[in-house]
Amino acid sequence: MSGQKSSYRDAGVDIDAGNRTVALMKDAVNATHGPAVLAGVGAFGGLFSLSGLRGMTDPVLAASADGVGTKVRIAAKYNRLAGVGADLVNHCVDDILVQGARPLFFLDYVASSKLHPEQVASVVGGMAKACKATGCALLGGETAEMPGVYCEGEIDVVGTIVGVVDRPKIIDGSRVAPGDVVIGLASASPHTNGYSLIRHILGDRDLDVYEPALDAKPVDLLLEPHRPYVADVDAIEAAGIEIKGMAHITGGGLIENPPRIMPENTTLHLDRESWSVPPLFRWLQSLGNVADSEMHRVFNMGLGLLVIVPAEKAQAAIDAAVTPAWRVGEIRTGEGAPNVVFHPSFSE
Repeated sequence: MSGQKSSYRDAGVDIDAGNRTVALMKDAVNATHGPAVLAGVGAFGGLFSLSGLRGMTDPVLAASADGVGTKVRIAAKYNRLAGVGADLVNHCVDDILVQGARPLFFLDYVASSKLHPEQVASVVGGMAKACKATGCALLGGETAEMPGVYCEGEIDVVGTIVGVVDRPKIIDGSRVAPGDVVIGLASASPHTNGYSLIRHILGDRDLDVYEPALDAKPVDLLLEPHRPYVADVDAIEAAGIEIKGMAHITGGGLIENPPRIMPENTTLHLDRESWSVPPLFRWLQSLGNVADSEMHRVFNMGLGLLVIVPAEKAQAAIDAAVTPAWRVGEIRTGEGAPNVVFHPSFSE
């Protein structure tokens, strides 16, 4: 071996940059902490007290982990990473919300080939803002610099959420029955799914240029953060309406997600003309010559959350929702595994 000295920085990992990253995001993270947080930034592990839980007969923890997929590549290219932080939190919040749970705390993981403190602080700042908006503590996380694992310039964002629901109030779809009505709540964008197809369709197109067909710059629509639906569900329940089931429309779109919360021998009949499909989806479909069935399997098509309620409460649920909502379908008797039938049917 030669006498040349080696260091961690020479190997591609900058400890000082890591410390600067923590300093930049510390205030934003601490702003999400309430009395329940006993240990947060700087501790080996986050501590969260459950002593503040009230009015529950049998508290059950609900947890979910997810990422934002390749949406982060578009966000990084156009230097708009704060939005993917919000994307991540809101996606995870909605994943446990459909079971009736409300978030307690969130943990994040941000990794890249080379640590850029301001970049990571922007992502975590977006997470912190979304956590505050949904009543969730950003309890801790990990920032990893991994040259040789991630390609130069790449960044990955992943998170885990933990929430709580009283066992008698768990929503699992078991009470869904023929005759129930399905309410669709508007999405804000493709949310966090389908971006590999989007990037394939758009190629090297400049997304920061006004597009007449959209009356907007595509990048603005594509990077609109994932919408959280806690306020909508709170409002519907506050109106005394029983929510029998909810489906978060993520990967698998409107074809594969609803059956996850439907009983055997039921079918969701979905009226494709009952809600407004955002122009962005039609624009992408036209550019990529994508089949209708593929669009509905990949994207949310303008519906971020489906809420199943008794038929006589459908209009009241629409009126109570904070987000624009439509009556989009109904549950009917089917045979075998639950599925979705679209009206009009796909023609390809």
